[in-house]
Amino acid sequence: MIPAMPSAVISHRGTETALRFGRLAAMGTVAALILIAGVWASWGTAQYVMLTKGRERGTVEVTRCGADTCTGPYTPVSPGSQPRESVVIEKTVAVRKGQTYSVVMKPGGSDVVRSGPGGVLYSWAPMGGALLLASVVVAGGLGRVRAAWVMAGSGVALLTAAFVVI
Repeated sequence: MIPAMPSAVISHRGTETALRFGRLAAMGTVAALILIAGVWASWGTAQYVMLTKGRERGTVEVTRCGADTCTGPYTPVSPGSQPRESVVIEKTVAVRKGQTYSVVMKPGGSDVVRSGPGGVLYSWAPMGGALLLASVVVAGGLGRVRAAWVMAGSGVALLTAAFVVI
């Protein structure tokens, strides 16, 4: 009788499954955190532009620009809004001295944000960047190439639309 020999091949199936699950969980968490950060960064401005009910709306004529901000007089459009001698708007490539822009007042200060379609798209630009970044994680870390292409396409479309409208 020949004694039973221990198997020389050890099964790694359980270890491989655990490692794969760990990789998917880690990359899924990273992708989710990137997208949450994009929403968080965008919502800081988007809430004023998208939820305008009860907010002061008007126009600002840019009269002076500094390194990061521009200023000008505020002319109200919505009922209950008061005119102001000077308000502050973020200086972007689309804000120029001498131009007039539709704006929404941020509560409790003299800061304004662009309103209308251009303001909405510009406020969600950080989300477009987050979609592009998360698409790399989804494709490489999760192996979901089609989902990554959809995310990347959405990010590019958002950023392109913001650039064109502004």
